Amino acid sequence: MNGAEPYGPLIGTGVRVLTWNVWGEEGPYAERAARIEKVVRDLSPDVVALQEWAGQRLGYEHAATLPARAPVTVLSRWPIVRQEDRLLPGGPPPQEKGGVLPGRALFCELDGPRGPLQVFSVMIGAYRLGDSQARQEQVRALAAFVREVTSRRHPTLVCGDFNAPPDSDEMRMLTGRAATPCRGWCSTTRGRSRATAAPAAPGATPTRGRGPPCIPTGASTTCSAPGRGRAARGIRCAARWWATAPSPAPTTTGCWRSCATDLQGTY
Repeated sequence: MNGAEPYGPLIGTGVRVLTWNVWGEEGPYAERAARIEKVVRDLSPDVVALQEWAGQRLGYEHAATLPARAPVTVLSRWPIVRQEDRLLPGGPPPQEKGGVLPGRALFCELDGPRGPLQVFSVMIGAYRLGDSQARQEQVRALAAFVREVTSRRHPTLVCGDFNAPPDSDEMRMLTGRAATPCRGWCSTTRGRSRATAAPAAPGATPTRGRGPPCIPTGASTTCSAPGRGRAARGIRCAARWWATAPSPAPTTTGCWRSCATDLQGTY
């Protein structure tokens, strides 16, 4: 057995996935929409997972169909052959004092050129600094959803805005560095925190006035490849980051930075 390639050589082709919280229609949306389209066009991803989505198709033929105002979607070069969406409960309901918003997860099975690709676009709803327990409950609900609808035989990608720092308990659960959200869970993760991102462009207000005391200062935009069985073998991720706008720009493109991940595997 080759120790450097224990599962055989990587295939020559790959898939590029972009995940991005695009901040809905907030701010100067017409200007931001043009910038968002340019970033996607320049990166040319095969799959785009959007959070705080405003209905953009961005030139993709295939898009998940969801109820109006749904906060997540998946756009794809390849046909979407199956989809399901799920609310992620956790914490007291939003109408109560101290309540939190539920999360939302969308699952899409894509008919990729090398077989099915299973993609999730996720928005964790509990955004306040003190909402860690609620975020952990929503992460457990997400993991249960992933196990319920995916096949062990095909690669799975979980992309989204988790509103949590990379070293938080909820993110450590997803990456196997704390008690995992369900038995057998493991993942290869590529993400970036707001705390380590480049400063926002002058005049940008990406937190929409909620301010540092409310928003976890290292909240992550993440692309994970959870693996169970043969689909876990030999997946290689390489993530690259793009600022939301050029430095002189007066506004940001999206809510936070985008993450594009190139993946190869042996499947």
